[in-house]
Amino acid sequence: MEGVEVSHWKQTSVFVTGASGLLGSALCEELVARGASVTALVRDWVPQSRLLGTGVSARCNIVRGELEDFRTVLRALNEYEVDTVFHLGAQTIVGTASRSPLSTFEANIKGTWVLLEACRQLPRLVKRVLVASSDKAYGSHEKLPYQEDAPLVGRFPYDVSKSCADLICASYFHTYRLPVAITRCGNLYGGGDLNWNRLIPGTIRSVVRGERPIVRSDGSFVRDYFYVRDAVDAYLALAERLGEPKFHGEAFNFGTEEPKSVLEIVALLLAALGRSDLAPVILNEASHEIPRQYLDCAKARAWLDWRAQRTLAQGLAETIPWYRSALA
Repeated sequence: MEGVEVSHWKQTSVFVTGASGLLGSALCEELVARGASVTALVRDWVPQSRLLGTGVSARCNIVRGELEDFRTVLRALNEYEVDTVFHLGAQTIVGTASRSPLSTFEANIKGTWVLLEACRQLPRLVKRVLVASSDKAYGSHEKLPYQEDAPLVGRFPYDVSKSCADLICASYFHTYRLPVAITRCGNLYGGGDLNWNRLIPGTIRSVVRGERPIVRSDGSFVRDYFYVRDAVDAYLALAERLGEPKFHGEAFNFGTEEPKSVLEIVALLLAALGRSDLAPVILNEASHEIPRQYLDCAKARAWLDWRAQRTLAQGLAETIPWYRSALA
C-alpha cells in the first residue's frame, strides 16, 4: 500500500459489507486513508474489532443491518450514492457452517444475491462490484494448485455457500452485465482477527498464555495463508481496473503461493514466539473440510501486475506483536 497513487479513491463513495471483520476493518482503514467516503454495513457491534477499536468507524458512515435485508442494502447504496461496492460480508467459519448450515446459506448465498440485485437496480450509481468468494468455492480437486477455470464443486456447507455465491456473481454478469469481479483468497490472517477458533489467532493466544496450542485436525491439512494487508492491496488493485470491461465477470486468485500444513504453521508460530517447548495437542476431530487446497496466482500477476509483498514469515512477524499487545 505504501507509495500507491491515492487520487483514484479521493471522494469516491464506497460501500463495504462485513466491515467489522478482519478484511473489512483493514480495507475501511485504507480506503479512509486514501480519501474515500466509506459507508460500512455492520450487523453486530463488536467493540474489540479494529473497525471500532482504532477509531476508523468514526470516519465512516455506519449502516446497521443484515446482508439479507434487501431494503437496508438498497437504501444504503442509494442514499449514499455508492460508486464502488466491496462485498466481504459472510459467515466465514467452517465449523459454524457445519453446525448451522441454514444461517450460513442465508448470509452467504442470499446475502450475495440481495447485494447484487440492489446493485443491478442502481446502474447509474454503482459502477464497480467486488465480491469475496474463497478458495473453498473450488471444493476438492486432485489437480493443484487451483486455477481460476477449475470447476466450483463445493460439497460441505461452507464450501457450497461460496460456490453458490460465486456462480450467482457470474450469473449477474452474464445476464445483466453487472460490472462484478470475484476474488478467491486463501486463509486470511493478521492483527485484528478475533475468531480464536482459527489456527493462527488461536495458536498465538495459547502460546502467549503459556498453554499448548490445540490442533483440531490431524495437522496434515494444507492451506494457503494470506496476510490481510496484502489482501487489501489485492482488492484495491482489482477495483481500480474495474472501469475496464475486460475485468467484468472475471475471477482472480490471490495468495502468497506458500502452502503449508497446519503443523508447519504451528511450528513457525512456536519458533517465532520462542516457545518450541509447547508441543501442540492434536485432537484429530476435524470433519467436513478439504484436506489439501492452494492457489495459482499467475492470472493476478499477468492481468494486474500484482503479487503479495510479504512472505508468510514476514506476515506472521507483523501479526504477532498485535496479539501480544491485545492479549497483554
